[in-house]
Amino acid sequence: MKILVADKLSASALQSLEKLGGVLTVMPDLQADDLPAQIGNHEILIVRSTKVSEKTILAATCLALIIRAGAGVNTIDLAAASSKGIYVANCPGENTQAVAELTIGLLIAADRKIVDAAEKLRAGEWRKKEFSNANGLAGRTLGIIGLGAIGKAVARAAQGLKMNVIAWSKSFTPEMEVELGIGYCESPLEVAQKADAVTVHLASSPQTRGLCNNDFFSAVKQGALFINTSRGEIVDTLALKQAIKTKHISAAMDVYENEPGGGVGEFKDTELALLTACTPHIGASTSQASEAVAAAVVRIVAAYKETGKPINVVNVRQETVEGGVLVVTHFNKVGVLAGVLLEIRNAGINIEEMENTIFSNGAAASATLKIDKHPDETIVKAIGKKENVIRVTLK
Repeated sequence: MKILVADKLSASALQSLEKLGGVLTVMPDLQADDLPAQIGNHEILIVRSTKVSEKTILAATCLALIIRAGAGVNTIDLAAASSKGIYVANCPGENTQAVAELTIGLLIAADRKIVDAAEKLRAGEWRKKEFSNANGLAGRTLGIIGLGAIGKAVARAAQGLKMNVIAWSKSFTPEMEVELGIGYCESPLEVAQKADAVTVHLASSPQTRGLCNNDFFSAVKQGALFINTSRGEIVDTLALKQAIKTKHISAAMDVYENEPGGGVGEFKDTELALLTACTPHIGASTSQASEAVAAAVVRIVAAYKETGKPINVVNVRQETVEGGVLVVTHFNKVGVLAGVLLEIRNAGINIEEMENTIFSNGAAASATLKIDKHPDETIVKAIGKKENVIRVTLK
């Protein structure tokens, strides 16, 4: 396996990949624009923040697997990868604690104006009076938008700070309020209206893009705190800037619209940086999280090597196939499945998924075929009459 590692990965992970038989090309400072020229005949590509564009995917001659050493895959062109039959896998949950910790840090920084106070001291200015008017967090209400693993970790930390917590999430129901100790909200707007501080923890998708827009910030309380450590595309930057100026919102950000795609680059929105407590997308960047993610990357490659199918794949179709499932139980002989597949092909039916399971003594097997069309009864009977076929069942 030729593996291109286009971002930093721990030395132990690199050694583990080599033990799996990987031939590594390690280029941790590779920029997104340079990736198409370097992808060549690598079978596996591993990235953290480096963007993987359609141009890179089209330039690849042998690429079969892209691994995002992290959770979000918005920096990878999933449509292009899917069109070329390239798996895209990620490492969800491994950086939960790291992102939650930074979220709480930014929450406190926004309330206490830590960044502005530090800048004044560095400039030789003692402004104790100016920065002594923070509200504090205990007893105030934190609104969480997105209650996945990170959102729940933030909720627990906020409760430890004696904050009241409310939330909206697609997976959060009124019945879960007591179990989690979190107040239920019917919509993100309700969170905005009720919370003294709002933090966003959603994946980037067409449904979440621009969710925090003018309507959202119009609902946010005057002088509220706003934190985003999820994805920059979820927040309408112009709407946020306007809210900061007109509603005196204190914002803290780790992610941005159109942020640089690598570890080093030019950040052009200096106006936003001046208006917020900000960090350069470092939420997942702790040693603990990096090691956990690196170990997950190795597990993905190991599964791919052993089975041909990696774990944590994000770009395979999930919906149920309308044609049904054809189960062919057969003697474990050479050519049996070839004859079955020929009948299916001649009937103009496409196989969506296929799995062949061998029974313990090796004499028989069962092939499960998900098909896109319901076969005619004559096709089923024809398959059943084939040599070495034991029985055929259409589910």
